[in-house]
Amino acid sequence: MLVSQILKTKADDAVVTVLPSMTVAEAARMLSEKRIGTLIVSASGKSPDGILSERDIVRELGRSGSGCLDQTVEALMTRKLVTCTKSDRSDAVLQQMTDGRFRHMPVLEDGVLVGLISLGDVVKARLMELSMEKEALEGMIMGH
Repeated sequence: MLVSQILKTKADDAVVTVLPSMTVAEAARMLSEKRIGTLIVSASGKSPDGILSERDIVRELGRSGSGCLDQTVEALMTRKLVTCTKSDRSDAVLQQMTDGRFRHMPVLEDGVLVGLISLGDVVKARLMELSMEKEALEGMIMGH
């Protein structure tokens, strides 16, 4: 299955972007209100400058205390992004996410942000794909 197919199955394909100057407290509030696990940091709103996850915030809270909530998201964001394109295969993306131990991957086309997929999105797609393959094999074995 391709990333483009995964994006089509998402109920809400909007990607939430925030400015690098937003405070971590504001970002945490947004994550909570929107019930999401990550924000794409982008000065332009089109190309990602970084990514900030709830894990990043919790890790910094544990390391430096509540003072980090006054910092900008730019100070905490991950700058070295691992991205994919709509034409990438779900099994390859799943492997990258598993190996890199991250749960969200921005989808880019020509450097422009076109979506965001989660580990859950990719696992769901792979399970659906495996189920279809199983049914096809059963049909061939049973002569249907």
